[in-house]
Formats: sequence, C-alpha cells, structure tokens
Amino acid sequence: MDLETRTMTRVTARLVPFLIVCYFIAYLDRVNVGFAALQMNKALDLSASAFGFGAGIFFIAYFFFEVPSNLLLERFGARRWIARIMFTWGLLAGAMAFIPHIAQWSGMSNAHVFYTLRILLGIAEAGFFPGIIFLLTLWFPAKYRARVVGYFMAAIPLSTVIGGPVSGSLLSMDGLAGLAGWQWVYLIEAAPALVLAFVVLFYLTDKPTQATWLADDEREWLVARQAQERKHREAVHTFSVVEALINPRVLAVALIYFGANATNYGLSFFLPQIVKAFGLTNVQTGFVTSLPYIVGVISMVFWGRHSDRRLERKKHVAFALAVAAAGIAAAAGLDNPVLKMLALSVAGFGIFGCLPVIWTLPAAFLSGAAAAGGIAAVNSLGNLAGFFGPYAMGWIKDSTGGFGAGLLCLAGAGLVGAAAALLLHHDAALETMGTPDRAGPSDAHKVMGS
Repeated sequence: MDLETRTMTRVTARLVPFLIVCYFIAYLDRVNVGFAALQMNKALDLSASAFGFGAGIFFIAYFFFEVPSNLLLERFGARRWIARIMFTWGLLAGAMAFIPHIAQWSGMSNAHVFYTLRILLGIAEAGFFPGIIFLLTLWFPAKYRARVVGYFMAAIPLSTVIGGPVSGSLLSMDGLAGLAGWQWVYLIEAAPALVLAFVVLFYLTDKPTQATWLADDEREWLVARQAQERKHREAVHTFSVVEALINPRVLAVALIYFGANATNYGLSFFLPQIVKAFGLTNVQTGFVTSLPYIVGVISMVFWGRHSDRRLERKKHVAFALAVAAAGIAAAAGLDNPVLKMLALSVAGFGIFGCLPVIWTLPAAFLSGAAAAGGIAAVNSLGNLAGFFGPYAMGWIKDSTGGFGAGLLCLAGAGLVGAAAALLLHHDAALETMGTPDRAGPSDAHKVMGS
C-alpha cells in the first residue's frame, strides 16, 4: 500500500465513522420534531402553520449565529467547540419534553414555549455542521472531499432510516412515568448528544500536525499535501473573511443550498404526517417514512464518488436537484400511497445525492479563516430554507386542507437551485492544482486566464 493510500485510509477510519455518529445524533435531534408532532400538535393545540413556524424558526436563529460560531471554532479548535455545541444542544433538545411544564411555570402559551426552545436549539447547534465541513477540508485533500462529505452526510438520511422506526416506537411509551410518548421521543433521543460531547473532547484532533495517531511519514505527507493545495488556491486569489461572506460565488452556492434544503426540510418535517394519513399506526409510519431516506443513503455515497471520479460538480448538483423536483412534483399529484412513496423515493435520490457535491464548491476557492466564514455563510443562508420550507408547507396545509400545493412549492425551490448550479462559475481545476495526479502548479495561470 503506497503512502497516500495508507494515510488516507487511516484518516478516514479514524474520523469519518465517529463524525457520522455525531451528525446522526445532531440531525435526529433537529428533525425528530416531525415524529413528535404526531402526538404533540394535538397535546399542545398547535395548528399546521404554527407547527411549521416553530419547526422552521430553528433556522432563523441558526442563521444569525452560524458564522460567528464557525469563526470561533476556527479560533479555539474543533475539538473544544464541537463538544460545547453538542452539550448545549443535548440539554435543549431534552428540554423540549417539558414544554407544558415550562408554559405553566412561565405563564407563556405552549406555542410560545415551543418557539422559544426551537430558537435556543438553533443557537446552540449553530456552527456544528459547517464546523465539521471545515474540519474535513483540513484533513482531506480535494480529490477525496465529495466522497468523504457524502459518507459523513449519509447521517442525514440514516437519522430517519433508523430514527423513524425508533421515534415511532417511542411514541408507544405514552403514559409511562406520567409522560406522553412525544415527550419520551425528546428525552431519550437527546441523551446521546450529552454523552458524545465528552467523547469529542478526548477523541477528535484539530489538525494533521497534531495527529500522533499517524505515523511520522503519513503525518508529514498529509501536512505537505494540504499546504501545497492551499498555496495553489491562494496563488489564484486570497480571500479575507469579509470578502468570502459577500463573494458572489459564495452567495450563488448559498442559493443552490437553499433550493436543496427547501426540498429536504419542507418534506422531512411533514413526511410523517403525510404518511400517517395513509391510515397507518405510529410504528408503521416510522418504517414507511424511512423509504426515501434509504434511497438517500445510497445516492449520497454513489453520487459523491461519481462526482469525484469525473471531477465534475455543477452538472452533478443540477441533475440531482432536477430529480428531486420531479419526484416531489409527481408525488403532489398522486393519491395512491404506493405510487406517492415511489415518487418521494425518487425525490430522495436527488435531495440527498446533491448535498455532498454542493460542499465541494466553496472549498475549491476558499481556504483558512475565509473557508470557515464562507462555508458558514453558505450553510446559514442556505438553511433559511429550513424556515421557509416547513412554514410554507404548514401555511398551505391550513389554507388548502392538503399537502399537494405545498409539495409543488418545494419542487419549484429545487428547480431554482438546479438553475443556479448550472449558471455558477466553477473551475474544478482549482480543487486539485498542485496534486500529483491532477493539474500541476503551472495550471494556475491557465485557470486565472479562463
């Protein structure tokens, strides 16, 4: 086994499985509100629009605190900052179980307590995902990034593939120890975040120079490769943090991510309710809901690797988003449960297949603190769709009595993201300049002149 293969195999084995587990728990705590809603909405007297507003307001708080959080991560190191994030979000995710008690104690309505806790959860979790993406750019050379981000982000659909049936089963604990089933969903699924916060402190390593678990030659090779790639990116243009935040290409990537997230979160928060309307039990709903996400796990790994092999990004993103839009639009017009789930499973391929490829786009022209700020800007702006998607779905549901028009709205957002991807100026050569198996140092002048 040559030095590069040996090094990257060891880095992947050390970091990726652990980060998948962390993001699995993070995402589950973010979206389990969709399963809790099967009982919670009636218990708290929440309308569909009130639920959609509360589910989505998480992302407004996330938006305002994302960039500051990621810049603090770059300053203090991923290990300490990610541990802090996981501990605070674990506390707040568990506090969701006590909405009625907090409302009674504070004099607030159940809805306002729900909104407040979702806001605080967004503040607590801000910086986690872009912080991990930034961490991965420090450890993985460009030609590995789409597949590695795909492995990591597979935790998103996995959180529903596994978490859906688990959440559905937890709802059956209704009445145990005086708590409703939806309260048990929040309490039990928050506990792993608190435990993992302490594991992160002892397990993660901030940067390759500190990797005592690598052999000397492996560590030296990785540090040199990453420095070489950074040098060639910065030879084309060096961005300050402020420039990265207002750069048109960063904003364009954020628009693409907005389209992807609108399809993802708009569907994720309401899919359990859509499936429940088929006449299924809570447990059955959990299993059926997982079907599009099983397809999503496969597409994330397959589509990310396919993009890496071709070293092509724009068309991979645009095609996936177009598939997502087509599947969601088809589901809007179907009443048959089997055909509707088949269409949503097709959509799952596109929704999740595009995500790891999107994150190769800013890493191609940003580095250092600018990369931390730019990646956070893309994530925070794109995640605003996490508010608008669910809120639009809830408002349309209350207005029309069905989910069809809301699904068409989500499909339209996906098409906007696909169009933005095709129009984006992106030079894949910038990702690998200076690497031995791709473009060489002299290619910088070619790219600058393109």
